[in-house]
Amino acid sequence: MRLTDERELRFVLYELLDAEALCARPRFAEHGRETFDAALETARQIAGDLFAPCNRAADEDEPRIENGRVVTLPDYQAALDAFFEAGFGAAHVDAGLGGMQMPWTVAQACFSQFLMANVAAASYPMLTIGAANMLAAFGTEAQKTTHLEAMYAGRTYGTMALTEPQAGSSLADIRTKAEPTGEGDYRIAGTKIFISGGEHELSENIVHMVLARLLDAPPGVKGISMFLVPRYRPDGEGWPTVDNDVRLGGLIHKMGWRGTVSTMLNFGEGGDCRGTLVGEANRGLGHMFHMMNEARIGVAMCATMLGAAGYNASLDYALERPQGRPAGAKDPASAPVPIIAHADVRRMLLAQKSYVEGAFALGLTCARLVDEQATAEDEAARREAHLLLEILTPVMKAWSSDWCLEANRLAIQIHGGYGYTREYPVEQHYRDNRLNPIHEGTNGIQAIDLLGRKAVMQDGAALALLRREIMATVEAGRESSGQAGHAEALAEALDRLDRVTATLAAHMAEDAEAGLANASVYLAMAGHTVIAWIWLRQALAAERGLAAGQGGEARDFYEGKLAACRYFFRWELPTTATQAALLESRDDTCLAVRPEQL
Repeated sequence: MRLTDERELRFVLYELLDAEALCARPRFAEHGRETFDAALETARQIAGDLFAPCNRAADEDEPRIENGRVVTLPDYQAALDAFFEAGFGAAHVDAGLGGMQMPWTVAQACFSQFLMANVAAASYPMLTIGAANMLAAFGTEAQKTTHLEAMYAGRTYGTMALTEPQAGSSLADIRTKAEPTGEGDYRIAGTKIFISGGEHELSENIVHMVLARLLDAPPGVKGISMFLVPRYRPDGEGWPTVDNDVRLGGLIHKMGWRGTVSTMLNFGEGGDCRGTLVGEANRGLGHMFHMMNEARIGVAMCATMLGAAGYNASLDYALERPQGRPAGAKDPASAPVPIIAHADVRRMLLAQKSYVEGAFALGLTCARLVDEQATAEDEAARREAHLLLEILTPVMKAWSSDWCLEANRLAIQIHGGYGYTREYPVEQHYRDNRLNPIHEGTNGIQAIDLLGRKAVMQDGAALALLRREIMATVEAGRESSGQAGHAEALAEALDRLDRVTATLAAHMAEDAEAGLANASVYLAMAGHTVIAWIWLRQALAAERGLAAGQGGEARDFYEGKLAACRYFFRWELPTTATQAALLESRDDTCLAVRPEQL
């Protein structure tokens, strides 16, 4: 498998996001481009040597139960051990806790290579790091002392145990109970489903972050608390050896991510499952979103890297596969040409490039905002970074998982009949990626979150801040002869987004259900506008690279960026005008149709 081109990584990190500038901040003062590049190279080596080779094997030999234990592909152990031994589980963590204290931006650039090589294997550390980060934010000192170092080192893995069979995405309807024992902990009883990494033998222990209700909790989401529930409790000497009454209810077999064990878990079947409260009672939903928002951006990066894997595979195939002749060729005996010579194949490749490279740059832009909200020099800058991250998270999650899946569809199309055979990797890329529009909150939920909350919260403060950032890029684009037209098109799209937001906000004030009925179209419109912004930024950076006089492969790289930007502005961004017209009409077609009519 070919991983992300090193030139692409360097371009986004250094030419677009100026990751080196973070080294001027005290937290990252020990780092420089040399350490960043060394980490990236190590990540690429481990991903290529250990993660990629078992990607197909894990898809064909998914986890199973033998003698009451979950068996995973043996090669996973070596790959994951190498990941944690190299320090990637704690890349962003304080040096005092054994971490590299590396910017989240660079850590995510490194992690993207593992996602691209084997998303199912990479999901285990992704979930563990997310659970550990939440525990670091809200856990007690005792919880942190017991679990954090072990999680970041990969001795203990982590999960999110949120969903229940009867509730699905409606967390207000969860039934799992937590009863005080009088000993400082709680008895947990309930069933959770779709728990990725819920049972395996890859680590010494598993820590489940479980949403449950105290016996006196108020109804609905206001009565949800978060509990840390280990697979094994510590014994008298502190070792995780005491069975904690967490039982495997069954394995779930999915169309993709087959190497990630997915489980139903029963907590407290024997009446002695113990958990400790994380954070404040009845505030579990807010604590959970600390992990969930990180996971949503993580899922978007999963989708992005699967899209990129498909793009690389179809590009290689198009360069090598001879078939057909140019339209003007008169001699049927002439040699066939590689299919990349056909304009429609180049169209599909250019579309993929615009989707996956746009999503990748947005993903690392979000990672850069995580660094800003944690380490920016003043409080105002940290608050602004937080607001931008709030509004970009649902866009990143939903847009990337929708459009990078489209990139995988196009990769199959380029392969023709071979594309849907298992001899080529693109059919697995598609199956793996089809999960991501559902993972960590369906894209319909992301749309409602964006329109119903993020775009209008604090009187539209987040959207206004995003507008300011986009307009700064527009102004820079207006100074470029090559990008001035794109800058104007982006300004028009941004005006449409503002106008539609105001219309829908007024509609929601009158009738919330009617106002949110077309939220998915609103998210698609907002997503294309945001990606156009990202592409204009990339185009301006590419122009700076060309102006520096680099030739050869560097020139081809920069000109490829300009071509993808042109494609997105000519072929994709105009769709937002049609979407705006539909949204402003306050169309009620989907709301008005009766179930019996379907």
